[in-house]
Amino acid sequence: MHLIESLLPSLSTYSWIAIAFDFVIVYTVVYRMMVWIMDTHVESLVRGLLVILVVYVGSHVLGLATLNWLLEKFATILVVLVIVIFQPELRRFLERIGSGKLFSPFVLEGSSQGIAVIKHILRSVELLSKEKVGALIVIETGANLSEYIRSGIALNATISTELLAALFWSKSPTHDGAVIIRDHEIAAAGCLLPLSDSTIQDRRLGTRHRAALGMSEISDAVVIIVSEETGTISLAEGGSLTRYLTREALEARLFDLYREEQPGSASIFDFLPWFGKSPS
Repeated sequence: MHLIESLLPSLSTYSWIAIAFDFVIVYTVVYRMMVWIMDTHVESLVRGLLVILVVYVGSHVLGLATLNWLLEKFATILVVLVIVIFQPELRRFLERIGSGKLFSPFVLEGSSQGIAVIKHILRSVELLSKEKVGALIVIETGANLSEYIRSGIALNATISTELLAALFWSKSPTHDGAVIIRDHEIAAAGCLLPLSDSTIQDRRLGTRHRAALGMSEISDAVVIIVSEETGTISLAEGGSLTRYLTREALEARLFDLYREEQPGSASIFDFLPWFGKSPS
């Protein structure tokens, strides 16, 4: 009993407000890190590290000296391998911390502006699909896409249906590249995206779909694809490709990125998933 009391700080030294604030901060950090892990390929890494940790503890408890020695020596090499292999994920994680986006999901803020952006995207995609003009539209969410924006032609232009469609027209110099949308604007056009190394079952899918899938694998961006051959609308997100989308299905997904909430109105309790909304 005395040991427990010596390990735990006396509650008299802390106010209940400080304790609650401390809990919320720690929970928020852990929760957002878990969300980030689930949204990237780091999830498989964490599982592998947990397996190695369990084996290490087991070898120590059972007295398996040789296995324990090998795991201790391998630990240093493992740290270096993790940094090298998962350098892109670690870089994006640090970018999100630096930009202040780690603790806030992407939203198209501002009711009229956000809805207008979605409507322009939908109209242009519908037009391009009807005319069978290939298109690749990337919507930046949390991860910073400046590296890929710099590979294209900087525009920083207000989104309109006509401009967005014109950028993909066959005689346009930006036809074969991607358009990246950032903060309600067309940041750049003709951008180069990383190609996915994943195996795509349908061999009819070309470079445009592979580039969209590659971008969704290394970032949390939402990528819209219009097939040049068939006019089919597809969506790449989280490393997966959804094909044969209707206008209604695409509209529903885009509005999932939007919430009618003004900047600065978010509460700290938005990060606590067990807190439901108060009844109206």
